[in-house]
Amino acid sequence: MASLMEELIATLENEMAAYQEMLPVAEEKTYAIISNDLQKLQQITDLEQETIGKISMLEQKRAGVISNIAVVLSKKPSELTLPMLIELLERQPKEQKQLAELHKNMQELLKRLVEINGHNKNLIEQSLEMISYNMNLIQSARIVPGNNYTKNAGQWDMTASQTGMFDAKQ
Repeated sequence: MASLMEELIATLENEMAAYQEMLPVAEEKTYAIISNDLQKLQQITDLEQETIGKISMLEQKRAGVISNIAVVLSKKPSELTLPMLIELLERQPKEQKQLAELHKNMQELLKRLVEINGHNKNLIEQSLEMISYNMNLIQSARIVPGNNYTKNAGQWDMTASQTGMFDAKQ
């Protein structure tokens, strides 16, 4: 069981490091959105995807370790939580302390990431609303009479009722 706990702690530390890599990236993404730097935003998105891949692999590894711990404890893996495992480590104060600190730090880090990502989401939604507003404004300007500019805008195509006050042929 001790080696499983060590493996769990190591996996969680690696996962924490990966999430810590995401924090400055998420903050940089905010500035890219604000400055409308699409090229930088694409680079950041690519980097995020790469980091998410690492995190996914670590999540799978963590789930495997939790499953092994569950077998040893004769419990279902879905029943095991970090607070529960922390309580179970009463006889191993070093591992208990490490796991408790990791749990606390991970919660704080994930909370910060959720805040930043929520802010970025709001910024993107505002940008999309502004784009939609501008598109509607442009479309309505095209419909207004007198603004019928087409590829044949230089040619006059007016009916008799649009030519003026009287018809010269009469």
